Amino acid sequence: MTQAELDWFYSGGAGQFWPEAWATFSNMVPLNERHDMIAAYRVRIFGEIESEVVRFSRAWAAWENTLTTLDSNGQGGRGSAHYARAFSRIENHYFTHNGFLREDKQIFMNMDKIQHIPGYIVQGRYDMICPPHTAHALHNLWPKSELHMVRAGHAMSEPEIAAELVGIMNDLL
Repeated sequence: MTQAELDWFYSGGAGQFWPEAWATFSNMVPLNERHDMIAAYRVRIFGEIESEVVRFSRAWAAWENTLTTLDSNGQGGRGSAHYARAFSRIENHYFTHNGFLREDKQIFMNMDKIQHIPGYIVQGRYDMICPPHTAHALHNLWPKSELHMVRAGHAMSEPEIAAELVGIMNDLL
């Protein structure tokens, strides 16, 4: 998790590929707050007016769900209020606190501590949430890693990602 990835997803970069979904997500927030969508949504999804909490939580979840799979139809769905509230609050809390890392790119700057440990990176080639260049950069810094770039989006439930993960685990057994 890097600030560049958060900026990409919550400052309009990914929205260039899904302008109608981005407009739905961003237009819910007053123009003067759109410079920090994570903060603007935080106020609303942790608010006290339940109907607003649900409305903004569902919008948060729909924005991500729209971009999660390779074969998305652009409709993020309308999950249950309970799911949307939990999902949006957990993500927003995590992002507000920079993934609980002390500094941006902390993992990249400390690769020397794990470079001797083998690992696997499975990345969707068409991931609109976490662009593949980050996985590629991590792989380049991690000599014992294997990068598996698959024809998929972001979701672990994408068939190609799930198959790759299961295949790696089977090989390890």
